Amino acid sequence: MTTLPTSVSTVSPGHYLQFASDNTSGICPEAMQAFMAANTGFAASYGNDDATRLACDRIREVFEADAEVFFVFNGTAANSIALASLCQSYQAVICSDTAHVETDECGAPEFFSNGSKLLSAPHRHGKLTSAGVLEVITRRTDVHYPRPKVVTLTQSTEMGSVYQKGEISGISRIAQEHGLKVHMDGARFANAVAALKVAPADITWRAGVDVLCFGGTKMGLPIGEAIVFFDRKLGEEFSYRCKQAGQLASKMRYLSAPWLAMLTDNTWLRHAAHANAMAHSLSERIAGIAGAELLLPTEVNGVFVNLPEPAIARLKALGWTFYTFIGGGARFMCSWVTTEEAVDHLASDLERVLAG
Repeated sequence: MTTLPTSVSTVSPGHYLQFASDNTSGICPEAMQAFMAANTGFAASYGNDDATRLACDRIREVFEADAEVFFVFNGTAANSIALASLCQSYQAVICSDTAHVETDECGAPEFFSNGSKLLSAPHRHGKLTSAGVLEVITRRTDVHYPRPKVVTLTQSTEMGSVYQKGEISGISRIAQEHGLKVHMDGARFANAVAALKVAPADITWRAGVDVLCFGGTKMGLPIGEAIVFFDRKLGEEFSYRCKQAGQLASKMRYLSAPWLAMLTDNTWLRHAAHANAMAHSLSERIAGIAGAELLLPTEVNGVFVNLPEPAIARLKALGWTFYTFIGGGARFMCSWVTTEEAVDHLASDLERVLAG
């Protein structure tokens, strides 16, 4: 492990003070090795290469499903064009008001669907409920109101909570009974699987999910997300949507090869479990600090804390980076590269700034 100096204020902010997002971490060594290995010789373009074929097959093995798989550059595109493929412009997508599609995608879901409306449903710690989804579905049925067609779940949620298998199944059953499809924003899907210790299939298609946007960037890939259609019919002609949206990579092997490395020998779950463990360690340290209030249970790799504004300012002055606009407090996000030393130093600095 990295040896850190005794005073964090003397360390370059780019070194280990990053707790803003798991997006700020670098490429994990397994993914980097695969990325570099792909840079040898020539390969067919637009996804017709061996690396892409093998990566798609590996995803099918991981999910125990004959799924249709597509690789795109980022999560906004993945969610937006996947949702657009599931509903018409006059239809609607049910989500929580904390969902990334609602708060942080600049209207992309509406743009790519030519106007499908997002309808917020009640949530508990970021998770939709069966009752809340049913209320939105049945709220109105007249022609003057957009018709709900998709439910989107975020796993794990933007507030660090995790849907249990039964919760997903319950919402999916309501959706199916009313003719809706179920989409899952899995930007941190790896962290959820590692936390729940379940087969990926158990919290996706076996629980009623139709399409998953499987996050790669946050778990250590250089770039890229996978869109997994568990019902192949839903993925028919989806490649045209990718092309039209500027998401069909000509040198696809650079997106797909790292996936194959991550999904071999459970590398993805090992890194996700480490990130979760670092968050739990930080949460335990913070729980014992006077003046720091944990806002939400720590289930995956995010820790949400209510802190006084002066303490936040002092921490940031020391170089620590974290967000304060997600979840109602300060959010500290751990990644595959977060160290115990970084957690210890953050907790120590936090205790010091709260002591005044």
